[in-house]
Amino acid sequence: MMTAPFDKTVRSVGPALVLDLTARRIERALSRRVRYRYVQPHLTAGPTGWIVSSPCCSRNVDPEGGDILIAWFERLDDGWAVHWRAHSQDRWVLHSQADSLAPLLDVVCRDEERIFWP
Repeated sequence: MMTAPFDKTVRSVGPALVLDLTARRIERALSRRVRYRYVQPHLTAGPTGWIVSSPCCSRNVDPEGGDILIAWFERLDDGWAVHWRAHSQDRWVLHSQADSLAPLLDVVCRDEERIFWP
């Protein structure tokens, strides 16, 4: 059986495209969260990371059940930080930092302290 020779011509297709799979990792992790599994959270790119928002099922924060801020995954020079939203003070509060994103995703998805998904 004869195989065709490889085309050794180098073609330029412009600058290389680098894909950031971080959003997909966060979305996949959120689909396995423990609390409020029946709502669909939203992920938005921010200037230094990713912001998670979700409909307010408990109506504790928004009596109308509108979208509220849940978590902010911030990219640092040496790893990641995750913040929770202090809705009564209208500000982000640092929860924890890690070298990688995985342990922080676990913290948000388990939410044992019930601070991310109020």
